[in-house]
Amino acid sequence: MSALGYTIIALARMISLVLNLYMIVIAAAVILSWIRPDPYNPIVRFIYQLTTPVLNWARRFMPRFLWKTGIDFSPIIVFFVIILIDTVLVNLLRDWGTRLLLP
Repeated sequence: MSALGYTIIALARMISLVLNLYMIVIAAAVILSWIRPDPYNPIVRFIYQLTTPVLNWARRFMPRFLWKTGIDFSPIIVFFVIILIDTVLVNLLRDWGTRLLLP
């Protein structure tokens, strides 16, 4: 059972790493939206392709009065969801893996 426990702990760490990297990509997309770089740059296109579907999903759940402010709150909503997933799912997996390692 120890191999399964270590595998589950490793999976939890990988999920946490991917979620943290995605938060960095979203932060980069926010900064890019402020400076308006060349939209044909491959790096800019890659960042927007990674973040646009998730940010559009978050925009569907935002109240209409937030649209009139001129500030896009969708990255904040996505950050909250990522932090929630990281806190709940990753810690549950770590606890489960740790329980499998204990005699």
